[in-house]
Amino acid sequence: MIPTQQKIVYSCVFFIAILLLMPFVRAEMAPEQKRPTTQPIKTIRVLAVGNSFSRDAMMNVSDFAEAAGYKFISAAAIMLSGSLEDHMRGADAFESDGPAHIARPYGRKSLKEMLAAEPWDIVTIQQNSLKSFVSDSLEPHAGRLIEYIRRHAPQAEIVVHQTWAYRDDHQLFTERDDLDTDRMYAGLCSAYDGLAKTYGLRQIPSGDAMQAARLDPAWGRFIPDPDFDPHTAVHPALPKAEKRSLHRNFYWIKNSKTGEHTIVHDSLHANSNGHYLLACVWFEFLFGQSVLDNPYVSPYVDSADAVILRRIAHKVVTEKYRPKTVSVP
Repeated sequence: MIPTQQKIVYSCVFFIAILLLMPFVRAEMAPEQKRPTTQPIKTIRVLAVGNSFSRDAMMNVSDFAEAAGYKFISAAAIMLSGSLEDHMRGADAFESDGPAHIARPYGRKSLKEMLAAEPWDIVTIQQNSLKSFVSDSLEPHAGRLIEYIRRHAPQAEIVVHQTWAYRDDHQLFTERDDLDTDRMYAGLCSAYDGLAKTYGLRQIPSGDAMQAARLDPAWGRFIPDPDFDPHTAVHPALPKAEKRSLHRNFYWIKNSKTGEHTIVHDSLHANSNGHYLLACVWFEFLFGQSVLDNPYVSPYVDSADAVILRRIAHKVVTEKYRPKTVSVP
């Protein structure tokens, strides 16, 4: 039998040994018991050098990013119908102390100032849509603009923003026998592909997605309102039964002097459906995450249509699908 005093001593020794071993036990268990740390929010900063097509493409990107727990910081160096040549003309004017309206065309800022405004991760460039399908229109302006961006924002990746073709009912196609939506799309693919290859740049496939939707059985081509005639329409009448448009269509503008309203047919810029599709494309391209289960809900897009548009964007960006193009001269 062990005397009581000895039992007490042995118990104390055992207890002290346990205390001495506990730090090592905790150290061994630490990998499984680490407290979760707060991860920094993934943030991407994008400057778009372009025109209203850049604005259309980025309209809802921040909504998708926020819904996924990310942050999208953007700015747009936009000129009305701005081309690569126009942007470079502005940069040249700024460097030579030229007229302010040419040198500082972005809300009284120059391109150099826009490039320095943030530590941009990506700077996108695009051609004017009327020239986008003409490969010869790109140079020497694209090369000079790329060199200028690399000089003043060396940390940024330059990415080609592939714009899209006009809708089938655009006036340009009724005026020319050698051009339609398919041929415009084929031409812009050829032009942007050549630009990207020459300078080793990636492309955001906005134009591919718009064409893919047009050819997808679940979406299809634009169906106009058969009962709407713009030539006899009286303000504020607009089409009510049009379907499957990714472009704006008709709207009214008011003459500030006369008060008269004029109807405008816009079948080149994106509407709410187009904004949604384009944002899906940009989100997947920029953040590398599938948009299929993104919880963002647009109040302007039907929920069933949103599912279709997300699928098309995912197919184009992640699955690398590109619609077939017709041959162009």
